[in-house]
Amino acid sequence: MDNENAISFYIKDGIFAINKISMNTDFDVIIIGGGPAGLTAGIYLARAKMSVLILNEGSIGGQMVLTHQIENYPGIDSISGYMLARTMSKQAEKFGCIIKSNTKISKLELEGEQKTITINDKENFTAKVVILATGGKSRSLNVPGENNFSGKGISYCATCDGDFFQDRDIIVVGGGNSALEEAVSLTQYASSVTVVHQFDHFQAYEHAIEEAKANEKISFVMESEILEFSGEQNLQKVKIRDKDNNIEDKNIDGVFIFIGYIPQTEFVENIVELNSWNEIVVDDKLQTSVAGVFAAGDARATRVRQITTATADGTVAALQAIEYILK
Repeated sequence: MDNENAISFYIKDGIFAINKISMNTDFDVIIIGGGPAGLTAGIYLARAKMSVLILNEGSIGGQMVLTHQIENYPGIDSISGYMLARTMSKQAEKFGCIIKSNTKISKLELEGEQKTITINDKENFTAKVVILATGGKSRSLNVPGENNFSGKGISYCATCDGDFFQDRDIIVVGGGNSALEEAVSLTQYASSVTVVHQFDHFQAYEHAIEEAKANEKISFVMESEILEFSGEQNLQKVKIRDKDNNIEDKNIDGVFIFIGYIPQTEFVENIVELNSWNEIVVDDKLQTSVAGVFAAGDARATRVRQITTATADGTVAALQAIEYILK
């Protein structure tokens, strides 16, 4: 539950009443994004007695909640992404973070000592430091059934979900470095890996192409695209169309989609420096091109995107934010 208001109770003329007190609008740090990077930063900051507001647009936990089972987070044998997100958010709130969900950033004023953020076109909040932890999302195919079977046979992370497909037949969609490298990685679990790519050539480096072609478990379906995912509780079939418009219904146990990644940075365009992939550019202290504004997690320019790297970023950004404020 969002801590939007403090509540006090009183009795007047023998009637029990509730008085809502508006939430403070001035904070030491405002974190934009409630994924693992943002929540970790909030935990560190709040434990250091900083006042912290976490603004979150969607579900708390970000992309983490889409992972059905997490088994590579240190210290935890197995946990769902939803439960890990819930645990992190409760911990952040326990230390004093205020989490405000269902927020849409309307305006940012990040220059100067006092930063101002407007949400939902009506509420203004100020802070000495802002941490951008908005994450990103894997590019989707946007075909029927994809949303229904995300986490139930469809995955966007081989590291997260590969071992759930031990001795299974799977498909990898894509033709870039990530697709071919992950296809090779997935052969340590799967019986077979079929790479489905819409073009007649790959966009990957030559060594990645050669390694994939040399793997006897991998086959290729070129100039083809997936039209639909179907099944009952879990994914069971995909509909594939080739270059000649022939359509095949293929039984399959799982599909991994690697067709690109979209950082959620549109709202900071022309405010902080972005690279050609619209990722936030930071220095070794995770500070952006604007003083007092830091970035952490999947929204920043980085090659590896995992829950553990996001939490590490959140830690660094929080500690640097504390140092910046105490200066």
